[in-house]
Amino acid sequence: MENFASTLDYHADRRPDKVVLTHLDSTLTNVELLGRVNAVAAGLKESGVQQGDIVAMLLPNCLEFLEVAYAVNRLGAAFLPINIRLAPAEWEYILANSGAATVVSDADFVPHVDAALPRLPGLATKVVVGDGTHVGWVRYDDLVLSHLGARIPVVDVDGDSLQRLMYTSGTTSRPKGVCISHRNVMAKNFALMIEFGLSDHDVTAVAGPLYHVGALDMGGLATLHAGGSLVLQRRFDAPTLIGLMERHRATTVWLAPAMVNALLQEESLGDADLTSLRAILSGGEKMPEARLKQILDTLPHVRFADAYGLTETVSSDTFVPREFMHAKLGSVGKPIPHHQVRIGDHDGMDLPSGTVGEILVRGPKVFSGYWRDAKATLDAFVDGWFRTGDLGRMDEDGFLYIEDRKKDMIVSGGENIASPEVERVLYEHPDILEAAVVAHPDDKWGEVPHAFIVVRPGSALTATEVRDFCRTRLAKFKAPAYTTIVEQLPRTASGKVVKRDLRTMPEVQGS
Repeated sequence: MENFASTLDYHADRRPDKVVLTHLDSTLTNVELLGRVNAVAAGLKESGVQQGDIVAMLLPNCLEFLEVAYAVNRLGAAFLPINIRLAPAEWEYILANSGAATVVSDADFVPHVDAALPRLPGLATKVVVGDGTHVGWVRYDDLVLSHLGARIPVVDVDGDSLQRLMYTSGTTSRPKGVCISHRNVMAKNFALMIEFGLSDHDVTAVAGPLYHVGALDMGGLATLHAGGSLVLQRRFDAPTLIGLMERHRATTVWLAPAMVNALLQEESLGDADLTSLRAILSGGEKMPEARLKQILDTLPHVRFADAYGLTETVSSDTFVPREFMHAKLGSVGKPIPHHQVRIGDHDGMDLPSGTVGEILVRGPKVFSGYWRDAKATLDAFVDGWFRTGDLGRMDEDGFLYIEDRKKDMIVSGGENIASPEVERVLYEHPDILEAAVVAHPDDKWGEVPHAFIVVRPGSALTATEVRDFCRTRLAKFKAPAYTTIVEQLPRTASGKVVKRDLRTMPEVQGS
């Protein structure tokens, strides 16, 4: 049985009364979770969800997120967690491109989905989580209550079948759907169990968003697979998370570098009893060495496992071993079990130790390809190795160091922002003739977008107007935090914008 959903049946049989999910004052044991998952699966099946279908989710961290994920997989279908921080226009694109016929949404997002319905003829079933009545929507609580007691057998899918679809910002103007299989998830979970010794004794605090592989996969699903428990925080809040970890005796947590930084600013961190915490899993962007030293000094008993990973590899390609946290400061570690990482040149040929090149990865947790995009899939692989597009080097001991990220990628608070996404919107403004976007260093978020634009003669366009225009079409965090108007953009002889020149301009480096 290669369907990930079958792991819940196993634990409900072996540890029926163990509390495995906690959110605020609500808890679910294994057997209670299984009962609700069966009810959701029965309701979705009745509405027409079949094996191979895509069920979209617009949900913050909540118990329902995991119930839906298990239920959808139980039917042999795939779930699609959508980043709730995106703009409604971006949700619409993802819903249309994925072909999702069903969406489960938080009540806050219902008006935006309804507004897009005329352009989404294939979206037949809409389920809403939360209070209130919404025309054309099925209330989640009603769906569960009306099907409690149902027993839906786990569909025995092939390991290569789609477990979930996740859209990621790449180097194109539109996000691409990453096809993640049941085998990918299983391989990743088993590797994390070996790497961190995850077991039914573990309690993982989930503070990052479950629609992101960091929170969902680096601890979340792996902990549940091992029989452990999750404690959910709806949205990250540093002081609340500290109290949550202390109260529930958390053993592991995933934190993006911006979240680590926020945690370190809290005075209560030094007074909290976090002796139960044994590992912080991190990643998503390069962690400054000063922050690494600070977290190691503040929580010396904790293994701070800086990592490298991507959505395409279901996260966690490498981790720094505990015994090398200090000796290899700045490294993102070595590959996890059954996974290979190497450095290649433009043609994918091996480069010697210490030489900077493209990071290539291979293993059973690497995705099979991009949704409905054969060309992008073909371009992403060389001789079976996934071309990450990231630049790095391996030292003589086999430790990976990240030198630069994917071309034109901005990482803001752990979220990827593809420069072409922002540039596409900028070009829609009637007063903007040319546009280029680069990363601007930021103390809080790590990086934010900085737009360089050429405007039409006589235009009085302001930076505030540019930001507000982008916010109507993009997620707030993708809108340019800085805008510089220039007479012309630096270009090569062939007309290509030289972004490295923009990154070194005083407006980026000195402001």
